Amino acid sequence: MPHTKIPHPEERPGGARLEGRRAPVPATSCDSEDRPTLAISPNSQPRDTVLVYRHRLAPLSEVSFLRRFYVGFELLSPVWLGCHLDQGASALTDDPLIVGRAGPIGAIERSLFRHCGVLPATPDLRALRPRLVHAHFGRGGALALPIARALGIPLVVTFLGADATKETHYRRRLVPQIYARRLAALQREAALFVCVSEFVRERLLARGFPPDKLEVIHQGVEIDEPIPHRAIQTVEPYVLFVGRFVEKKGGADLIEAMRLLESCGKAISLVLVGDGPLAAALKEQARGLQQVSFPGWLPGPEVRRRMRGAVAVCVPSVTARTGDSEGLPNVVVEAMAEGAPVVGTRHAGIAEAVEHGRTGLLVPEGDPGALADALESLIARPELGRRLGAAGRVVAADRFSAIGQSRRLEAALLRVIGDPPR
Repeated sequence: MPHTKIPHPEERPGGARLEGRRAPVPATSCDSEDRPTLAISPNSQPRDTVLVYRHRLAPLSEVSFLRRFYVGFELLSPVWLGCHLDQGASALTDDPLIVGRAGPIGAIERSLFRHCGVLPATPDLRALRPRLVHAHFGRGGALALPIARALGIPLVVTFLGADATKETHYRRRLVPQIYARRLAALQREAALFVCVSEFVRERLLARGFPPDKLEVIHQGVEIDEPIPHRAIQTVEPYVLFVGRFVEKKGGADLIEAMRLLESCGKAISLVLVGDGPLAAALKEQARGLQQVSFPGWLPGPEVRRRMRGAVAVCVPSVTARTGDSEGLPNVVVEAMAEGAPVVGTRHAGIAEAVEHGRTGLLVPEGDPGALADALESLIARPELGRRLGAAGRVVAADRFSAIGQSRRLEAALLRVIGDPPR
Protein backbone atom coordinates (compact mmCIF):
# COMPACT_ATOMS: atom_id res chain seq x y z
CA MET A 1 0.00 0.00 0.00
CA PRO A 2 1.61 3.32 -1.02
CA HIS A 3 2.30 5.75 1.77
CA THR A 4 0.05 8.78 1.81
CA LYS A 5 1.70 11.88 3.22
CA ILE A 6 -0.35 13.34 6.05
CA PRO A 7 0.43 16.99 6.76
CA HIS A 8 1.46 18.16 10.20
CA PRO A 9 -1.68 19.18 12.16
CA GLU A 10 -0.60 22.83 12.13
CA GLU A 11 -0.39 22.77 8.33
CA ARG A 12 -4.05 21.91 7.74
CA PRO A 13 -7.42 23.40 8.61
CA GLY A 14 -8.77 22.25 11.94
CA GLY A 15 -5.35 21.00 13.07
CA ALA A 16 -4.36 20.43 16.66
CA ARG A 17 -3.65 23.93 17.95
CA LEU A 18 -4.54 23.83 21.58
CA GLU A 19 -4.69 27.46 22.66
CA GLY A 20 -6.02 26.47 26.06
CA ARG A 21 -8.90 24.28 24.87
CA ARG A 22 -9.64 20.66 25.56
CA ALA A 23 -9.26 18.34 22.59
CA PRO A 24 -12.35 16.39 21.49
CA VAL A 25 -12.91 12.74 22.27
CA PRO A 26 -11.34 10.73 19.42
CA ALA A 27 -13.17 8.56 16.96
CA THR A 28 -12.77 4.90 17.68
CA SER A 29 -12.58 2.76 14.56
CA CYS A 30 -10.48 2.19 11.50
CA ASP A 31 -13.64 1.75 9.46
CA SER A 32 -15.59 4.97 9.18
CA GLU A 33 -18.66 3.15 7.92
CA ASP A 34 -18.52 0.79 10.89
CA ARG A 35 -17.44 3.16 13.65
CA PRO A 36 -18.78 2.61 17.16
CA THR A 37 -18.83 5.50 19.58
CA LEU A 38 -17.18 5.75 22.96
CA ALA A 39 -19.46 4.91 25.85
CA ILE A 40 -21.01 8.00 27.44
CA SER A 41 -21.37 8.26 31.18
CA PRO A 42 -25.05 8.37 32.17
CA ASN A 43 -24.59 11.54 34.22
CA SER A 44 -22.58 13.26 31.43
CA GLN A 45 -20.05 14.57 33.93
CA PRO A 46 -16.87 16.26 32.57
CA ARG A 47 -14.11 13.84 31.72
CA ASP A 48 -10.49 14.05 32.77
CA THR A 49 -7.96 14.02 29.95
CA VAL A 50 -5.53 11.16 29.42
CA LEU A 51 -2.68 11.66 26.96
CA VAL A 52 -2.33 8.53 24.81
CA TYR A 53 1.20 8.32 23.38
CA ARG A 54 1.98 6.26 20.29
CA HIS A 55 5.28 7.33 18.77
CA ARG A 56 4.14 6.64 15.19
CA LEU A 57 0.48 7.57 15.14
CA ALA A 58 -0.48 5.08 13.82
CA PRO A 59 0.16 2.23 11.35
CA LEU A 60 -3.01 0.92 9.73
CA SER A 61 -2.35 -2.55 11.14
CA GLU A 62 -2.63 -1.14 14.69
CA VAL A 63 -5.70 1.06 14.42
CA SER A 64 -8.36 -1.52 15.26
CA PHE A 65 -6.75 -2.77 18.45
CA LEU A 66 -5.50 0.65 19.60
CA ARG A 67 -8.97 2.20 19.53
CA ARG A 68 -10.48 -0.77 21.42
CA PHE A 69 -8.49 0.13 24.51
CA TYR A 70 -10.75 3.15 24.99
CA VAL A 71 -14.21 2.20 23.66
CA GLY A 72 -15.59 1.59 27.15
CA PHE A 73 -14.23 4.74 28.81
CA GLU A 74 -16.85 6.73 30.73
CA LEU A 75 -14.82 9.00 33.02
CA LEU A 76 -11.59 9.59 31.10
CA SER A 77 -11.11 11.21 27.69
CA PRO A 78 -8.15 9.99 25.56
CA VAL A 79 -6.22 12.57 23.54
CA TRP A 80 -3.80 11.06 21.01
CA LEU A 81 -0.20 12.29 20.92
CA GLY A 82 2.77 11.18 18.84
CA CYS A 83 5.93 12.23 17.05
CA HIS A 84 4.95 11.19 13.52
CA LEU A 85 1.66 10.89 11.68
CA ASP A 86 1.00 7.64 9.84
CA GLN A 87 -1.89 6.53 7.64
CA GLY A 88 -4.09 5.37 10.51
CA ALA A 89 -4.07 8.64 12.46
CA SER A 90 -7.32 9.95 11.02
CA ALA A 91 -9.10 6.74 11.98
CA LEU A 92 -8.17 7.23 15.63
CA THR A 93 -8.87 10.93 16.00
CA ASP A 94 -9.82 14.00 14.03
CA ASP A 95 -7.37 16.08 16.06
CA PRO A 96 -3.99 14.36 16.63
CA LEU A 97 -1.32 16.15 18.62
CA ILE A 98 2.24 16.01 17.31
CA VAL A 99 5.26 16.84 19.45
CA GLY A 100 6.99 19.97 18.17
CA ARG A 101 6.19 22.57 15.57
CA ALA A 102 5.74 22.10 11.83
CA GLY A 103 8.69 22.41 9.45
CA PRO A 104 12.45 22.09 10.01
CA ILE A 105 12.33 23.60 13.52
CA GLY A 106 9.81 20.96 14.56
CA ALA A 107 12.05 18.21 13.19
CA ILE A 108 14.85 19.46 15.41
CA GLU A 109 12.49 19.67 18.39
CA ARG A 110 11.34 16.09 17.85
CA SER A 111 14.92 14.88 17.59
CA LEU A 112 15.82 16.59 20.87
CA PHE A 113 12.69 15.14 22.47
CA ARG A 114 13.42 11.63 21.26
CA HIS A 115 17.11 11.48 22.12
CA CYS A 116 17.45 13.94 25.01
CA GLY A 117 13.97 14.02 26.54
CA VAL A 118 13.51 17.76 25.93
CA LEU A 119 9.76 18.42 25.69
CA PRO A 120 8.94 21.23 23.21
CA ALA A 121 6.60 24.05 24.19
CA THR A 122 4.35 23.17 21.25
CA PRO A 123 1.77 21.79 21.69
CA ASP A 124 0.96 23.23 25.09
CA LEU A 125 0.07 19.97 26.83
CA ARG A 126 -0.39 21.70 30.17
CA ALA A 127 -3.40 23.53 28.74
CA LEU A 128 -5.16 20.16 28.53
CA ARG A 129 -4.61 19.57 32.27
CA PRO A 130 -4.00 15.83 31.66
CA ARG A 131 -4.17 13.49 34.62
CA LEU A 132 -2.00 10.71 33.18
CA VAL A 133 0.04 9.53 30.17
CA HIS A 134 -0.81 6.12 28.72
CA ALA A 135 1.92 4.95 26.32
CA HIS A 136 1.76 1.99 23.97
CA PHE A 137 4.71 -0.41 23.59
CA GLY A 138 7.78 -0.44 25.79
CA ARG A 139 9.75 1.96 23.60
CA GLY A 140 6.76 4.30 23.59
CA GLY A 141 6.86 4.27 27.37
CA ALA A 142 10.55 5.19 27.38
CA LEU A 143 9.88 8.04 24.96
CA ALA A 144 6.87 9.26 26.96
CA LEU A 145 8.73 9.24 30.30
CA PRO A 146 9.98 12.84 29.86
CA ILE A 147 6.38 13.96 29.17
CA ALA A 148 5.17 12.51 32.46
CA ARG A 149 8.13 14.06 34.28
CA ALA A 150 7.63 17.50 32.74
CA LEU A 151 3.91 17.54 33.49
CA GLY A 152 4.24 15.92 36.90
CA ILE A 153 1.69 13.17 36.11
CA PRO A 154 1.81 9.35 36.28
CA LEU A 155 2.88 7.16 33.36
CA VAL A 156 1.21 3.85 32.45
CA VAL A 157 2.70 1.66 29.70
CA THR A 158 1.01 -1.17 27.80
CA PHE A 159 3.26 -4.00 26.58
CA LEU A 160 1.94 -6.02 23.65
CA GLY A 161 4.47 -8.74 22.83
CA ALA A 162 7.68 -7.96 20.94
CA ASP A 163 8.50 -5.17 23.38
CA ALA A 164 8.69 -7.77 26.16
CA THR A 165 10.32 -10.60 24.19
CA LYS A 166 12.62 -9.32 21.46
CA GLU A 167 16.19 -9.81 22.61
CA THR A 168 17.52 -6.85 20.64
CA HIS A 169 15.51 -4.53 22.89
CA TYR A 170 17.37 -5.77 25.99
CA ARG A 171 20.80 -6.68 24.64
CA ARG A 172 23.74 -4.73 26.03
CA ARG A 173 25.36 -2.50 23.39
CA LEU A 174 28.35 -0.22 23.29
CA VAL A 175 25.93 2.58 22.35
CA PRO A 176 22.60 1.60 23.93
CA GLN A 177 19.33 2.47 22.23
CA ILE A 178 16.79 4.83 23.82
CA TYR A 179 14.74 2.04 25.36
CA ALA A 180 17.79 0.39 26.94
CA ARG A 181 19.12 3.73 28.23
CA ARG A 182 15.84 4.56 29.96
CA LEU A 183 14.77 1.06 30.98
CA ALA A 184 15.85 1.25 34.63
CA ALA A 185 14.20 4.67 35.02
CA LEU A 186 11.05 3.38 33.31
CA GLN A 187 10.84 0.40 35.66
CA ARG A 188 11.36 2.69 38.64
CA GLU A 189 9.16 5.65 37.70
CA ALA A 190 6.20 4.27 35.74
CA ALA A 191 3.13 3.71 37.90
CA LEU A 192 1.78 0.64 36.09
CA PHE A 193 2.65 -1.76 33.28
CA VAL A 194 -0.36 -3.26 31.50
CA CYS A 195 0.31 -6.70 29.97
CA VAL A 196 -1.98 -8.02 27.24
CA SER A 197 -1.43 -11.62 28.35
CA GLU A 198 -0.06 -13.61 31.25
CA PHE A 199 2.77 -14.64 28.91
CA VAL A 200 3.82 -10.99 28.54
CA ARG A 201 3.63 -10.51 32.31
CA GLU A 202 5.95 -13.50 32.87
CA ARG A 203 8.45 -12.14 30.35
CA LEU A 204 8.50 -8.73 32.00
CA LEU A 205 9.00 -10.33 35.40
CA ALA A 206 12.01 -12.14 33.97
CA ARG A 207 13.30 -8.78 32.67
CA GLY A 208 13.29 -7.33 36.19
CA PHE A 209 10.04 -5.35 36.12
CA PRO A 210 8.48 -4.84 39.59
CA PRO A 211 5.79 -7.52 40.09
CA ASP A 212 3.48 -5.13 41.96
CA LYS A 213 3.36 -2.85 38.90
CA LEU A 214 2.31 -5.56 36.42
CA GLU A 215 -1.37 -6.11 35.60
CA VAL A 216 -2.86 -8.34 32.88
CA ILE A 217 -5.64 -6.68 30.90
CA HIS A 218 -6.46 -8.41 27.63
CA GLN A 219 -7.17 -6.66 24.38
CA GLY A 220 -10.85 -6.85 23.63
CA VAL A 221 -13.03 -7.42 20.60
CA GLU A 222 -16.45 -6.12 19.60
CA ILE A 223 -19.20 -8.72 19.81
CA ASP A 224 -21.91 -8.30 17.19
CA GLU A 225 -25.51 -9.07 18.00
CA PRO A 226 -27.22 -11.28 17.16
CA ILE A 227 -24.74 -14.14 17.17
CA PRO A 228 -23.66 -14.68 13.56
CA HIS A 229 -24.38 -18.09 12.12
CA ARG A 230 -21.63 -19.91 10.33
CA ALA A 231 -21.94 -18.99 6.67
CA ILE A 232 -23.33 -21.58 4.28
CA GLN A 233 -20.43 -22.50 2.02
CA THR A 234 -21.41 -21.04 -1.36
CA VAL A 235 -17.82 -20.78 -2.63
CA GLU A 236 -14.87 -23.11 -2.52
CA PRO A 237 -13.79 -23.78 1.09
CA TYR A 238 -10.76 -21.83 2.26
CA VAL A 239 -8.33 -21.39 5.13
CA LEU A 240 -7.80 -17.78 6.23
CA PHE A 241 -4.69 -16.06 7.60
CA VAL A 242 -4.81 -12.42 8.75
CA GLY A 243 -1.72 -10.57 9.91
CA ARG A 244 1.57 -8.91 9.12
CA PHE A 245 3.99 -10.83 6.96
CA VAL A 246 6.79 -11.10 9.49
CA GLU A 247 8.64 -14.13 10.85
CA LYS A 248 6.76 -14.50 14.14
CA LYS A 249 3.39 -14.78 12.38
CA GLY A 250 4.39 -18.17 10.98
CA GLY A 251 3.16 -17.66 7.42
CA ALA A 252 5.93 -19.86 6.02
CA ASP A 253 4.77 -22.81 8.15
CA LEU A 254 1.19 -22.35 7.00
CA ILE A 255 2.19 -22.38 3.32
CA GLU A 256 4.19 -25.55 3.91
CA ALA A 257 1.21 -27.13 5.70
CA MET A 258 -1.02 -26.32 2.71
CA ARG A 259 1.53 -27.93 0.40
CA LEU A 260 1.43 -31.08 2.55
CA LEU A 261 -2.37 -31.15 2.32
CA GLU A 262 -2.21 -30.73 -1.42
CA SER A 263 0.30 -33.55 -1.77
CA CYS A 264 -2.09 -36.01 -0.13
CA GLY A 265 -5.12 -34.95 -2.15
CA LYS A 266 -6.64 -32.56 0.42
CA ALA A 267 -6.16 -29.32 -1.52
CA ILE A 268 -8.06 -26.30 -0.22
CA SER A 269 -7.80 -22.58 -0.96
CA LEU A 270 -5.56 -20.42 1.20
CA VAL A 271 -6.23 -16.69 1.62
CA LEU A 272 -3.48 -14.62 3.26
CA VAL A 273 -4.75 -11.15 4.23
CA GLY A 274 -2.08 -8.62 5.13
CA ASP A 275 1.28 -7.30 4.05
CA GLY A 276 4.76 -6.81 5.41
CA PRO A 277 8.48 -7.23 4.79
CA LEU A 278 8.20 -10.96 4.01
CA ALA A 279 5.47 -10.52 1.37
CA ALA A 280 7.74 -11.25 -1.59
CA ALA A 281 9.31 -14.29 0.11
CA LEU A 282 5.92 -15.76 1.04
CA LYS A 283 4.54 -15.25 -2.46
CA GLU A 284 7.58 -16.99 -3.89
CA GLN A 285 7.20 -19.85 -1.42
CA ALA A 286 3.52 -20.19 -2.32
CA ARG A 287 4.28 -20.45 -6.04
CA GLY A 288 3.00 -23.80 -7.29
CA LEU A 289 0.15 -24.10 -4.81
CA GLN A 290 -3.06 -24.71 -6.71
CA GLN A 291 -5.22 -22.21 -4.83
CA VAL A 292 -3.64 -19.30 -2.96
CA SER A 293 -4.36 -15.56 -2.91
CA PHE A 294 -2.81 -12.47 -1.34
CA PRO A 295 -5.47 -9.73 -1.31
CA GLY A 296 -3.42 -7.33 0.86
CA TRP A 297 -4.97 -5.45 3.78
CA LEU A 298 -8.77 -5.48 3.77
CA PRO A 299 -11.31 -3.31 5.63
CA GLY A 300 -12.53 -4.64 8.97
CA PRO A 301 -16.04 -5.59 7.80
CA GLU A 302 -14.60 -7.58 4.89
CA VAL A 303 -12.14 -9.41 7.16
CA ARG A 304 -14.96 -10.35 9.52
CA ARG A 305 -17.09 -11.57 6.62
CA ARG A 306 -14.26 -13.79 5.43
CA MET A 307 -13.70 -15.12 8.94
CA ARG A 308 -17.33 -16.25 9.12
CA GLY A 309 -17.02 -18.25 5.92
CA ALA A 310 -13.60 -19.85 6.58
CA VAL A 311 -13.04 -23.52 7.32
CA ALA A 312 -10.49 -22.23 9.82
CA VAL A 313 -8.71 -19.03 10.78
CA CYS A 314 -5.11 -20.11 11.13
CA VAL A 315 -2.75 -18.40 13.60
CA PRO A 316 0.55 -20.30 13.15
CA SER A 317 2.70 -17.98 15.30
CA VAL A 318 6.30 -18.88 16.15
CA THR A 319 9.17 -17.40 18.14
CA ALA A 320 11.36 -15.49 15.69
CA ARG A 321 15.11 -15.88 15.64
CA THR A 322 15.39 -12.51 17.42
CA GLY A 323 13.19 -13.80 20.26
CA ASP A 324 10.26 -11.74 18.96
CA SER A 325 7.00 -13.32 20.10
CA GLU A 326 3.32 -12.51 20.19
CA GLY A 327 1.47 -11.25 23.25
CA LEU A 328 -1.98 -12.56 22.42
CA PRO A 329 -2.65 -12.06 18.69
CA ASN A 330 -5.76 -9.95 18.10
CA VAL A 331 -6.82 -12.16 15.22
CA VAL A 332 -7.42 -15.02 17.68
CA VAL A 333 -10.18 -13.29 19.65
CA GLU A 334 -11.48 -11.55 16.52
CA ALA A 335 -12.01 -14.92 14.84
CA MET A 336 -13.59 -16.35 17.97
CA ALA A 337 -16.00 -13.41 18.09
CA GLU A 338 -17.11 -14.24 14.55
CA GLY A 339 -17.77 -17.88 15.43
CA ALA A 340 -14.85 -19.06 13.28
CA PRO A 341 -12.81 -22.10 14.37
CA VAL A 342 -9.22 -21.16 15.23
CA VAL A 343 -6.22 -23.35 14.50
CA GLY A 344 -3.28 -21.88 16.37
CA THR A 345 0.06 -22.80 17.84
CA ARG A 346 0.92 -23.26 21.51
CA HIS A 347 2.78 -19.99 21.41
CA ALA A 348 2.86 -17.03 23.81
CA GLY A 349 -0.67 -16.12 24.98
CA ILE A 350 -2.69 -18.02 22.34
CA ALA A 351 -3.55 -20.83 24.78
CA GLU A 352 -4.93 -18.19 27.19
CA ALA A 353 -7.82 -17.75 24.73
CA VAL A 354 -8.01 -21.05 22.84
CA GLU A 355 -8.69 -24.29 24.71
CA HIS A 356 -7.65 -27.23 22.55
CA GLY A 357 -10.58 -29.33 21.47
CA ARG A 358 -13.17 -27.00 22.98
CA THR A 359 -12.77 -23.55 21.44
CA GLY A 360 -10.18 -24.32 18.78
CA LEU A 361 -7.25 -26.57 17.91
CA LEU A 362 -3.67 -26.04 19.08
CA VAL A 363 -0.49 -27.53 17.63
CA PRO A 364 3.22 -27.12 18.45
CA GLU A 365 4.78 -24.04 16.92
CA GLY A 366 7.06 -24.56 13.94
CA ASP A 367 5.42 -27.89 12.97
CA PRO A 368 3.79 -27.69 9.49
CA GLY A 369 2.85 -31.39 9.65
CA ALA A 370 0.82 -30.93 12.85
CA LEU A 371 -0.73 -27.81 11.36
CA ALA A 372 -1.76 -29.76 8.26
CA ASP A 373 -3.29 -32.53 10.40
CA ALA A 374 -5.38 -30.02 12.38
CA LEU A 375 -6.63 -28.34 9.23
CA GLU A 376 -7.43 -31.70 7.64
CA SER A 377 -9.60 -32.61 10.63
CA LEU A 378 -11.69 -29.47 10.09
CA ILE A 379 -11.93 -30.07 6.34
CA ALA A 380 -13.17 -33.60 6.93
CA ARG A 381 -15.54 -32.73 9.79
CA PRO A 382 -17.46 -29.49 9.20
CA GLU A 383 -19.53 -30.15 12.32
CA LEU A 384 -16.34 -29.98 14.40
CA GLY A 385 -15.63 -26.51 13.04
CA ARG A 386 -19.15 -25.36 13.86
CA ARG A 387 -18.88 -26.68 17.41
CA LEU A 388 -15.47 -25.10 18.03
CA GLY A 389 -16.57 -21.81 16.52
CA ALA A 390 -19.73 -21.61 18.62
CA ALA A 391 -17.82 -22.34 21.83
CA GLY A 392 -15.14 -19.82 20.92
CA ARG A 393 -17.79 -17.19 20.35
CA VAL A 394 -19.10 -17.68 23.90
CA VAL A 395 -15.60 -17.34 25.37
CA ALA A 396 -14.93 -14.18 23.32
CA ALA A 397 -18.13 -12.61 24.63
CA ASP A 398 -17.52 -13.66 28.25
CA ARG A 399 -13.81 -12.91 28.60
CA PHE A 400 -12.68 -10.64 25.78
CA SER A 401 -15.39 -8.08 25.06
CA ALA A 402 -13.90 -4.73 24.06
CA ILE A 403 -16.20 -2.81 26.39
CA GLY A 404 -15.38 -5.05 29.35
CA GLN A 405 -11.61 -4.97 28.86
CA SER A 406 -11.67 -1.22 28.17
CA ARG A 407 -13.53 -0.59 31.42
CA ARG A 408 -10.95 -2.68 33.27
CA LEU A 409 -8.26 -0.46 31.78
CA GLU A 410 -10.11 2.72 32.75
CA ALA A 411 -10.53 1.42 36.30
CA ALA A 412 -6.78 0.73 36.47
CA LEU A 413 -5.95 4.23 35.22
CA LEU A 414 -8.35 5.78 37.71
CA ARG A 415 -6.63 3.87 40.54
CA VAL A 416 -3.29 5.24 39.39
CA ILE A 417 -4.50 8.86 39.47
CA GLY A 418 -6.17 8.26 42.83
CA ASP A 419 -9.74 8.54 41.59
CA PRO A 420 -11.32 5.09 41.88
CA PRO A 421 -14.36 4.33 39.68
CA ARG A 422 -17.61 5.69 41.02
